Amino acid sequence: MGQQSTIEMRPGGPITELESIEAREIQQSLLPAGTLQGPSFEIAYRFSPFAGVGGDFADFFELPDGQAGLYVGDVVGKGLPAALYAALVMGMLRGLHKTGADTATSLGTLNKRMLVRPVAGRYAATLFALFDPSSRKLTFSNAGLPYPVIVSASGCRKIGEGGLPSGIFPGATYESHTFELEPGDAVLFATDGLHELRDRHEQDFSWAKLQQIWQHCRGMSADDSLGVLFEEATEFCKGGSELQDDITAVVLKVHG
Repeated sequence: MGQQSTIEMRPGGPITELESIEAREIQQSLLPAGTLQGPSFEIAYRFSPFAGVGGDFADFFELPDGQAGLYVGDVVGKGLPAALYAALVMGMLRGLHKTGADTATSLGTLNKRMLVRPVAGRYAATLFALFDPSSRKLTFSNAGLPYPVIVSASGCRKIGEGGLPSGIFPGATYESHTFELEPGDAVLFATDGLHELRDRHEQDFSWAKLQQIWQHCRGMSADDSLGVLFEEATEFCKGGSELQDDITAVVLKVHG
């Protein structure tokens, strides 16, 4: 038996700058390392926390059957407590795609897992999607995240429906939504921090503005499109309200 040691706990107090930096580095390690390039698609993301760390999360990955999976989430709260809870939710999500379950079943399982380890006042809006490059079919289920936006030759439109956030209601069920994409199409998945931006006139970053920007980005790569989107969002907010929430966006583009 090893020798017992005593740990001296320092009194609670404000988080130091070094601790904030370490927390930010840990959160960054949980996010994708870069763009995911497939034979006929690409997926990219942007993450802009309200503070040094935030309650948004995202990930995407290739599956053994050739599909690409992605999820985007937004937990209630901001700062370090939200970041810790986001890491917990991501841990519960990881591995669900390996079960072979569909997106709706996966979100139902996540909801059950979160209720087994509840945290008072905490829950998450979560979207889980699968893209099959061979058929160009996108299937997703939504637990309270803003509707995805698809941009195609015919314009921009919201797709799918919402759902109950994860971690609140026992027995919550979710719908699966399937759309066949065409070469050149793109789908934007974003947390509500993007849609709730306001300018100096207290006007929202409206769907019309978003559609205008996204249509302009139609011929660009996924990463370049997000760069333009975030530049426009920053310009939109100049002289207006400061950033009030984390912003995370993931883009799936189908090569033409």
